[in-house]
Amino acid sequence: MYGKIKILICMLCFFLVSSAAIATAESPTPVKNILYIIADDLKASTIGCYGDEICQTPNIDRLAKEGVRFTRAYAQGTACAQSRPSLMFGRYTQARINTREHKSFPQLMKEQGWYSARVGKIFHMAVPNDVIHGTDGVDHPPSWTERFNCQGLEQDTPGAYACLNQNIFKTDLEDRAGIKHPDRMYVSVRMPKDTKDQPDQKAADKAIELLQAHKDEPFVLAVGFVRPHYPMVAPETYFAPYHWEDITMPERREGDWNDIPLQGIPKFTSKSKGLDRYPDNQRRMWADYYAAVSFMDEQLGKVLDELERLGLKESTAIVFTSDHGYHLGEHDFWQKSNLHEESQRVPLIIAAPGVAPGESDALAELTDIYPTVLDYAGVDVPDFCEGLSLRPVLENPDADIRDYAFSYHGGEKPIQFSLRGKRWAYMHYGPEIEELYDMDADPKQFTNLAKNAKYKEVLGELRGVLAKKRAAMKAKDQLASR
Repeated sequence: MYGKIKILICMLCFFLVSSAAIATAESPTPVKNILYIIADDLKASTIGCYGDEICQTPNIDRLAKEGVRFTRAYAQGTACAQSRPSLMFGRYTQARINTREHKSFPQLMKEQGWYSARVGKIFHMAVPNDVIHGTDGVDHPPSWTERFNCQGLEQDTPGAYACLNQNIFKTDLEDRAGIKHPDRMYVSVRMPKDTKDQPDQKAADKAIELLQAHKDEPFVLAVGFVRPHYPMVAPETYFAPYHWEDITMPERREGDWNDIPLQGIPKFTSKSKGLDRYPDNQRRMWADYYAAVSFMDEQLGKVLDELERLGLKESTAIVFTSDHGYHLGEHDFWQKSNLHEESQRVPLIIAAPGVAPGESDALAELTDIYPTVLDYAGVDVPDFCEGLSLRPVLENPDADIRDYAFSYHGGEKPIQFSLRGKRWAYMHYGPEIEELYDMDADPKQFTNLAKNAKYKEVLGELRGVLAKKRAAMKAKDQLASR
């Protein structure tokens, strides 16, 4: 009899433990708050947790240890004006967003009773224009309960000014390359001291203030830092660790452009912008970019520290990303606005309650932020959304949700498209005007295989995938217009 009772007790205990485990697995951890943070022009490869051994990014690295770091995340648009509305509305192209019918993710959450605030640059702002004037840029007012701009002097900040493509170094404030100046992309300013008046410092301070004020209610707080976007302005202490003499430029190869279609050569190159005349200044561009990244990272850390101090970490889903990548001399390309890897690949780190830290090589798009955030917030994802929730990957980093990430280049009528798979990178500029790279064998994209007959079958498959993607986008638009 005793043996039978013992067996029954063991079975009962097993049942109770198993039931609790199932309930835990099936019951999502409640997310009461969303903290969405986006940097501007931040290339993934310059961050410590993404492999850079020089740049100091302790706060991004810390967040990566607490969340899931996506190693293959891609922007859909190649510039701020295209990328930012795309990810905020979960739509592939800016031109296909109808703000009368489509709603951004903070707008939907606001309609559910959440407090919604923008601090800094979330939708498009012209930098330095809107920062200097303290204006909204191309914002979307229905998204926000409140919104706050973060004004700054930008290139006119007192300090050591450099215009690197013109080899100009000075401290006076006369004739600095600023709003609409063709050389503004190559400007940096080293402030003599930390004066607390930089836009990213103001953004961090305002974000902290809002966390304190709204800690007891559901909120979506969107914080947009403008660094490392030009002009690369920061206190001198952030430049000090980076010496241009120690910078090794990316690999260049003779005849690198010979197999790249003319349409694949961006307008910002070493030769077109004069940086080919000053090799040392190309290395200074790297050093100054690093300084701007570290400065932004410090402001991010302040916000994360306050979130933890207020006890909100266990109820908040955190998303950190950038609007697109950046070229710093790879292939003698500079800036963004092209379909190559450095311009399209972005950092993406997501930390959420109940999500174990990890790393995923699953292909992700910035459009996926929209449905992922709504998924964790318990808000239904609208049919117009073209992204996919990353929740399956966050709960199992070995999972995949797509075979290719889609991107495009252009404004109202984009005609250049790309697909990124785990092995293949494909760029389409027109009929048989293409680039194809084997990212396993050639991760730096030096050998275009599009004209190589050996890869005819691969090319045909990718053409088919792109055609289906574009057809699906058209069908979704037609369905929405009925």
